[in-house]
Amino acid sequence: MTKQIELGDITVDVVLKDIKNIHLSVYPPNGRVKISAPLRMDMDTIRVFAISRLGWIKKQQKKFQEQERETPREYLDLESHYLWGKRYLLKVIEVDEAPSVELKHRKMILRVRPGADDKKKQDIVDAWYREQLKKAVPPLIAVWEPLLGVKVERFFVQRMKTKWGSCNHKACNIRLNTELAKKPKECLEYTIVHEMTHLLEPTHNSRFITLMDRFMPKWQFYRDKLNQLPVRHEDWIY
Repeated sequence: MTKQIELGDITVDVVLKDIKNIHLSVYPPNGRVKISAPLRMDMDTIRVFAISRLGWIKKQQKKFQEQERETPREYLDLESHYLWGKRYLLKVIEVDEAPSVELKHRKMILRVRPGADDKKKQDIVDAWYREQLKKAVPPLIAVWEPLLGVKVERFFVQRMKTKWGSCNHKACNIRLNTELAKKPKECLEYTIVHEMTHLLEPTHNSRFITLMDRFMPKWQFYRDKLNQLPVRHEDWIY
């Protein structure tokens, strides 16, 4: 069941679900606001909750509106691509062999079969980014597991439009956005620590903040750095 609340010029989508707690989300690119609430909760209570979080909602919307976005990738020679925060200029080479990506000096060499279209080039590059991330994550998890006193059973790498990562604390799994391969490695490490800390505290409450302060004192600096970097161009469909 979906309803709406109007808070001045802000429209809040309200979805009533069979859940225990109320959840507030603000989504890029334009700051769409959604509240998921228990079926038993009345709209007046939900409105009061939304009003109490109005300052946070506006802050999140402002952040999304100001965040720089990449232009759509065309996979042409001399186009800029990034790995671990470093810039490489693309060089596309057509060859009759298996597609590949290779870094050479400050160039990203993309080898494709003759006639490969933009979609195929994108798929090859995206798969390469996933592999870079899959190689970088296990050593970082291994470093932080004994420091946090937790065990990550599995990690997953996938495209995520609205989050850098997520955690299933019951299954002890974490998920990471493939876009992290483009960002500085300290931003990847911050995201991993953030999600692993959710194995100790599932919510972003004061205990979570205290734990992050203890384990990674500069975590807010890394978070802000990550959120200030350009994000991937997306065709957003709700």
